[in-house]
Amino acid sequence: MQAVWIIDDDRSIRWVFEKALTRANIPHRTFPNAAQAHAALDAETPALIICDIRMPGESGLDFLTSVRASFPRLPVIIMTAHSDLDSAVNAFQQGAFEYLPKPFDINATIELVQRTLNENEPLQIAGQNQDTVPEILGQAPTMQEVFRAIGRLAQSHVTVMINGESGTGKELVASALHRHSPRASRPFIAINTAAIPADLLESELFGHERGAFTGAQNLRQGRFEQAHGGTLFLDEIGDMPAALQTRLLRVLSDGRFYRVGGHSPVHVDVRIIAATHQDLEARVQEGLFREDLFYRLNVIRLHLPALRERREDIPLLAKHFLQKSALELNVEPKTLTIELANHLATLSFPGNVRELENLCRYLTVMAPGQKLTLSDMPQNLREHPQETTTETATWQHSLAHLAHVKLSKGEHDIFPGLSRDFEMTLIETALHFTQGRKIEAAQLLGLGRNTLTRKIQEFHINPDEDPSEN
Repeated sequence: MQAVWIIDDDRSIRWVFEKALTRANIPHRTFPNAAQAHAALDAETPALIICDIRMPGESGLDFLTSVRASFPRLPVIIMTAHSDLDSAVNAFQQGAFEYLPKPFDINATIELVQRTLNENEPLQIAGQNQDTVPEILGQAPTMQEVFRAIGRLAQSHVTVMINGESGTGKELVASALHRHSPRASRPFIAINTAAIPADLLESELFGHERGAFTGAQNLRQGRFEQAHGGTLFLDEIGDMPAALQTRLLRVLSDGRFYRVGGHSPVHVDVRIIAATHQDLEARVQEGLFREDLFYRLNVIRLHLPALRERREDIPLLAKHFLQKSALELNVEPKTLTIELANHLATLSFPGNVRELENLCRYLTVMAPGQKLTLSDMPQNLREHPQETTTETATWQHSLAHLAHVKLSKGEHDIFPGLSRDFEMTLIETALHFTQGRKIEAAQLLGLGRNTLTRKIQEFHINPDEDPSEN
């Protein structure tokens, strides 16, 4: 059986893979850099390569390019601790089989290795790097799925529907899809169909002939003609009037339309990316959106998570927006204290990423010091944090954030310690609630008396027990 190769300058990462692959009985070799792997390729061909992006010397993406040139069917999985859209898209464009953001679940990664070995079919995605895309940041698993989808759609002309709440970045994703597509050199035209009055929207989309109506003194090209050869982004498509839905369906069907007041058909080649915060299926059922148009638009669907669903990304985004605001205002970037970063992660941000960006702009202008603290926050966000969906979600997100921080620092075997802290917290809280009465605390926790006593001794908890209790 051919071996799996691991290339990473981080010794701890290599060690984790060695232990996991040994347990799974998968032959393997590890290398601290791309140069040593290149030398080994002269004598041996592996079954799979897992390679870090950022390493001293040759980068993982450069190594991927050279390997794909010599071994086009050899699967390469790219991994990185710097999880961003550009890395994901570049990895897929240059032929990566999969993209693995750090920190990763080693068990899930071994499953991916085994699946890759079984399939042994590297993903064939060609193409050259495009210009820098609007920056989309996110280390949350939900955002990594969005990055993967953009990468896989990089060479496609397929229609895409983007779902997500207002402020989640739907236009940024649409622009990224365009910039990483074969249409990148052609126009990207965006229009918010909900922001234009219904009587003007038809002319905006399809243009008009001279004299078509009062005030139409010249021929005007609409958004479809302006986007010819490129991409047209239709935001808030769910609010489009019924009459225009019919016209849009015809354009999607045969690529032809008539300008307002026109008699000759206009032919266009346009890729459509639509977006909405609404439930289009429900609007179809209510008769507010054409079913045939829905299925025509809903070829590939991308869902953008709300910011409250990716709380681990809030400190990362806040740092980015503080730097962006400082650049715009030509001042030194301000930094978050750990206290404020943790506080931000508890807020629900109903306006999503857009609201966080506005908050960072406010802090850049209004906060007097360079280090931002809780006292710099607006009053309504300082003392009364916005509620999360449920109390359960609050502590689970806090636990997820703590685990992410530990893994990001390179810590291993974090489960026993976190589990111990979880049990200690429950037991101490229950004993405090019962004023030290262990029998009552055990009943409230659903534990046996002996089990509770053993854990109290194990965790060195000193309950102020009621002396009347045996």
